Amino acid sequence: MSTKQPDENEQALRRQLIDVRRNLHREPELSYEEFKTTEKLRKWLTDANIQLLDLPLKTGLIAEIGRKEGPIVAIRCDIDALPIEEQTGLPFASEISGKMHACGHDFHTATILGAAYLLKAREEELQGRVRVLFQPAEETGHGAESVIASGGLDEVAAIFGLHNSPDLPVGTFGTRTGALTAGVDRFEITVKGVGAHAAYPENGVDAIVTAAQIITSLQTIVSRQSGAREPVVLSVTRINGGFTWNVLPEIVELEGTVRTYNEELRRMIPDQMTRIIEGIAAAAGAEARLHWFPGPPATINDGYWADFTKEIANQVGYEVFDIAPQMGGEDFSLYLQNIPGAFVNIGAGPAYALHHPRFDVDEAAILPAAKYFALLADQALVRLKGKCGPKSETK
Repeated sequence: MSTKQPDENEQALRRQLIDVRRNLHREPELSYEEFKTTEKLRKWLTDANIQLLDLPLKTGLIAEIGRKEGPIVAIRCDIDALPIEEQTGLPFASEISGKMHACGHDFHTATILGAAYLLKAREEELQGRVRVLFQPAEETGHGAESVIASGGLDEVAAIFGLHNSPDLPVGTFGTRTGALTAGVDRFEITVKGVGAHAAYPENGVDAIVTAAQIITSLQTIVSRQSGAREPVVLSVTRINGGFTWNVLPEIVELEGTVRTYNEELRRMIPDQMTRIIEGIAAAAGAEARLHWFPGPPATINDGYWADFTKEIANQVGYEVFDIAPQMGGEDFSLYLQNIPGAFVNIGAGPAYALHHPRFDVDEAAILPAAKYFALLADQALVRLKGKCGPKSETK
């Protein structure tokens, strides 16, 4: 990016946003528990004379900046943390045992707050309104639903969001047209056999052996029931069964996740799993049941707005990449089902992987990202006001 030195005001804003990020990092809050985070944001926004919308959100909040006439665009960040014990050793490390901003949502929040400050400074020049979303509970995959239900996206014509990338260095930017993140679903499987003494397995029905056969057979969905060019991940991530060494347990529980970009395939997989699970269980004389918990769909970037985000990124001096689709999930996808827009990755590494107890971000990325999102929102309004975009009305 540009090596131009920031002026005194920018230096002050940079320090302020770093302080915000560190403040949030010290006191992380889990999904739907972000009460203190919400109150901090409320104060910071109110102190800047930024309007807050009166919406029925228990945690999180939405602000609005700009002129009443004209289109509305939205920029969004997520504010929740993860149930992870921090191991960074940072002087501003989490003060809450077992909770940590291990996904960089503190970075996202500071970035979008900074964009709000910059937009407020030139509010009268905006060609419409910018709605600023501080969204709760992204880690559950359902936090976006509460924002949509609150009416927070009513009349929004385009929406943009970000995630930090520990794989990209500061000064880099990545996105793509089409699928960026996968649809994410969770499953549980209950296998019920007949308990018995481990020395006499013939007197029972071995739920552990049955569960093991189910685990290996489920992989045929990836290798034999979907095309070789169709990315699918099916992972069993938890096994729970048995209490001691000499007893065959009656119940074994499995849990895991399925990831794919293909919505049609995503709808088919639960039926494919059910046939495998019930067939293997019946052959063993056991019973098995699938419990399916749908999560957010794939994040599908609109082509026009994805290109637009890259255009603005080039203008501010980012090194821009077309990145490959990712198997991680993101409930920003729920917004894109209703509103055209794009989700982007901002380089903030190199660092440990997301959700690692030593994860951290390079704070040098905060101010450039804030400036980028302020310009992105500003110029999106200009495009929409001039009706140059693909649509100037909501879907």
